[in-house]
Amino acid sequence: MLREINDRAAIEVLLREGPLTRAELELAIGLSKPATAQLLTRLEQDALVVKAGVRGGGRGPRAQLWAANGSLAFVAAVDLTPHQADFVVADVAGVVLAEYRTPLPVHAGADVVGTFGEALQKVAGEAGIQREDLAHVVIGAQGAFDPRTGLLSSAPHIPGWLGFDVPQKLSDELGVDVLIENDVNLVAVEEMTVGMAQDVDDFVMVWLSEGVGGAVVIGRRLLRGATGGGGEIDWMRVPDPATVDTGDVWPEAGARFGNLVDSPAICRLAAAHGIEAGTAWEAVEKAGKGHPFLDDLARRVAGGVANLVAVADPQLVLLCGDTSRAGGEEFAALVQEKLHELVLPRTPVGCASVQGNAVRAGALQSALATTREDVFGVVTPTLLGSRRPEGDSTRPRSTSPDR
Repeated sequence: MLREINDRAAIEVLLREGPLTRAELELAIGLSKPATAQLLTRLEQDALVVKAGVRGGGRGPRAQLWAANGSLAFVAAVDLTPHQADFVVADVAGVVLAEYRTPLPVHAGADVVGTFGEALQKVAGEAGIQREDLAHVVIGAQGAFDPRTGLLSSAPHIPGWLGFDVPQKLSDELGVDVLIENDVNLVAVEEMTVGMAQDVDDFVMVWLSEGVGGAVVIGRRLLRGATGGGGEIDWMRVPDPATVDTGDVWPEAGARFGNLVDSPAICRLAAAHGIEAGTAWEAVEKAGKGHPFLDDLARRVAGGVANLVAVADPQLVLLCGDTSRAGGEEFAALVQEKLHELVLPRTPVGCASVQGNAVRAGALQSALATTREDVFGVVTPTLLGSRRPEGDSTRPRSTSPDR
């Protein structure tokens, strides 16, 4: 048992830090020199680690480097949007082997499974493998995924992906294990891994871009909800605190939060303040510091965030998406100011820090976590994707056991 614990600890360090010398690994896991040497011999014989060149520099012989054996398994991650699909393939050690971007049909009646499979085959081929060699594929999509049924909802922008058991159908027809996850949940995964939330247990994310989304993390686990709707803040009913008339008429119960802070709504709010823009992020960039438009927008955002803070009392609120990025930390500070006028907790508000395609990056982290558990026995519960619940009456996925 102790040997297994030490082996797993060594692999965890190599996966996290990359190639290390024996001395560096010895220091990281706290074993003696002879014990570490025996551990590496054992792991090499089991093909779990491989020699990975040498560390140069200084006088004397160069030190041998050791790395987790990435060739044991391969994964893919995809950011699926109405405009394009962004693919990446990596080995189980996390080394990126190929990337591919292409528009895919998402309209009702389209052969979404077939065209997705063709794109997946192409990027796998560029990585030097076959599609069937992929141990796990994670797709990030703008919608709510119900793990009990495999259905996507709240995704009218990709109608071709609605009305069928997405992971089951893709897994069966493509011959690979497929999971689909909400895009903002995956951004939260990436922030927990390398971003602002690495040392935070409880936080919420609010995505402001063309549309609106959210994620809630409690105890470093995503709150997905009974039907996959955890964090779907778009449908919250909130009053409109704007100080100008935008021409919108809201129901007595209040506006949908998504109807207040999606891109078209923000453009109308900006126009009421004399700022003409084609997108929300353009409007935010045009507004100078202290512009009353930004005050009104911050009030709207804070009104929705206040509901999350009042219930979850998180340590941190992170804003992400194109609109949030355009406003930066100054806008986050303004939202924080307005938020503290509405709730008792003095929750800080900041901007997500991950650059590039955070949805795809989070999907890759999730795929790696699941595959590393299968290959190395290394478990990272924080990053594992949702699975169909055991004992569910619907047909289980045939390509991998439920967890």
